[in-house]
Amino acid sequence: MMRAITMLLLAGAAFAGIGAASPAPAADQPLMDTAAIATQRFGNDAPWYRDRIPFFESADPTIDAVYYYRWQVYRGHQRDLGAEGYITTEFFDDVDWQRHPYASLNDASGFHIGEGRWLNDRRFADDYINFMYGSGGNDRHFTDHMADSVWGRYLVDGDRADAVKHLPVMNHIYRLWDDKYDFDKGLYFVEPLLDATEYTVSSIDASGGKDGFRGGDAFRPSVNSYMFANARALSKMAEMAGNKAMAADYAARADALKQRVLTDLWSDKLTHFIDRHQSRKNEFVNYWDPIRNRELVGYLPWMFNLVPDDAKYTAAWAHLLDPASLAGKAGMRTVEANYEYYMRQYRYLGEAPECQWNGPIWPYQTTQVLHAMANLLDHYKADGPVTRSAYMRLLRQYAALHYQGSGKDRRLDIEEDYHPETGRPIVGLDRSHHYFHSGFNDLILTGLVGIRPRADDVLEVNPLLPNTGDSQTLPWFRAQDIPYHGHKVAVTWDADGRHYRRGKGLSIEVDGGEVARRDTLGRIEVPVARAATPAIARPINLAVQLVRGQFPIGSASSNDAPENVHDAIDGRVWFFPELPNGWSSAPTPAASQQYYAIDLGKPTALARAELAFFADNKGFAVPQSYRLQAWIDGDWRDIAAPMDSPVANGVTDVRWPQIQASKVRLLFTQPAGKATRLAEFKLFGD
Repeated sequence: MMRAITMLLLAGAAFAGIGAASPAPAADQPLMDTAAIATQRFGNDAPWYRDRIPFFESADPTIDAVYYYRWQVYRGHQRDLGAEGYITTEFFDDVDWQRHPYASLNDASGFHIGEGRWLNDRRFADDYINFMYGSGGNDRHFTDHMADSVWGRYLVDGDRADAVKHLPVMNHIYRLWDDKYDFDKGLYFVEPLLDATEYTVSSIDASGGKDGFRGGDAFRPSVNSYMFANARALSKMAEMAGNKAMAADYAARADALKQRVLTDLWSDKLTHFIDRHQSRKNEFVNYWDPIRNRELVGYLPWMFNLVPDDAKYTAAWAHLLDPASLAGKAGMRTVEANYEYYMRQYRYLGEAPECQWNGPIWPYQTTQVLHAMANLLDHYKADGPVTRSAYMRLLRQYAALHYQGSGKDRRLDIEEDYHPETGRPIVGLDRSHHYFHSGFNDLILTGLVGIRPRADDVLEVNPLLPNTGDSQTLPWFRAQDIPYHGHKVAVTWDADGRHYRRGKGLSIEVDGGEVARRDTLGRIEVPVARAATPAIARPINLAVQLVRGQFPIGSASSNDAPENVHDAIDGRVWFFPELPNGWSSAPTPAASQQYYAIDLGKPTALARAELAFFADNKGFAVPQSYRLQAWIDGDWRDIAAPMDSPVANGVTDVRWPQIQASKVRLLFTQPAGKATRLAEFKLFGD
């Protein structure tokens, strides 16, 4: 029916409350002032976001604030590797289990790519995918659905060449997972720790309740859903590449895995998808026995549309809304409350609690379940307990977890895990601040706004808001500058037309012109001819160094401990006060001259620098004045005329006629009683 409505839209007809495209809005009608929003949300760092992010606003100021904060989290986790481009990190601090020296981890890669696919600057997602598949970044340290997320990126940008360029490596990595495949059962198994979920029911029970950090191999809904989704994506990409044999093989693999999950991982007793133990020699559990409690991971099959549209399966969603099962007061429990070892804390770092999945709220799985719920609401027809009102309530609940503190100390800071009754962080370690182990903006754009990316030349929009009158609905929202198949899209909802004064209802714009409108919430499909995606600009940072002691090498006038000095050229830029970043000079009672120098190790063509200074109006302030010098003919010489005051918590761009130099230094005057924190010092040849 909706396809028929779409054709009527194109013909300029009207049907069931949906009308033809309306005239352009009057000049006095308010639009989103994106430059002002960027300045308000990001301050001096606004230029990074202004032409990159899709902008969003709604009648809910908390959702809006978290949306823009999550772009700050994304920006802060872009690590510049120089010639290898950018990768996305999970932690700001280094952790022992990362891939050294890059600080990369693959478990949250699906979220990283899912968020990054909505940027108008395609470099960050593209570089990250190239690193993961072209530079060995996907080391299978954890399970992942990375191939599926590459396909998901293609659904947004429509670039076929980028989608298939790593197909041989994707195929190779998929086959490596045979080492976790039980050929007798036709299912994948994994140790929960390597599923990024230590201390689950299977691992705790396999220890007899004594531990659960290691062990507990299980056939899990997670790894099998990931491998199903990856196989389906590989089939579609192989078909697009003209490899019919590979396409057929992976389609068959996906179908076989789907049937095994539905047959063997569904529990009629628990009405839920569950683990089965895989451990063959264990005194506490038996091979193939089902686990004894429901876990949040049981909803993952819906995230990838593995589950048939059948009320038998949809009944599982009642447990998510049940306070006696998975519904905590502050968010989704990772295991239901009647589990014997629910919320027992086994592991500590010193006296601080460490990560566990036996009950705490984890944004990681909350994101997965909200994606699953959005799929359920968008295109499943079977009756079930989930409503759009419940979806919005849980989305708001998730947004609230991003706030820490109260009163003047209230701030945005997403952490690792939370107590399901209080919503307070559990782990709370230094590494936990602004943790990029989850998604949010992808949820907003595909769920609340309702953009359902597709492989064909159609834009489909179906906002998942409840109808007017429901306490969880929104009377208005607008999202704009959204990249889609080489175009820029905007979606506006204005229930009564009073907020934007552009008419009531839901409207769609493509490249600035309205193409569809309906008076009520509902699905709209409009043809959008695919256009070429913008070329990716890749300026290379010549100053970055991941390994201390190798060129380029930093040096400084004070606080010259190797790690402190190195942190200004480690490719990381953020301005969050909770975690220091970069080189910090020593404060001085009076104004003093300081420097930070970079030795490139060889003559290099240089024409531009980026200086990122952190300031907090307390101990750190930007320099009073500064200049850049290069080592030329045995002496330091100025290479740029005196410049304006440097930017605090943003990037100061400095340019000069191209020179050849092996050393460059920033010479600056530091204010009295203050220190200077140089978050990052980048150098470019053009």
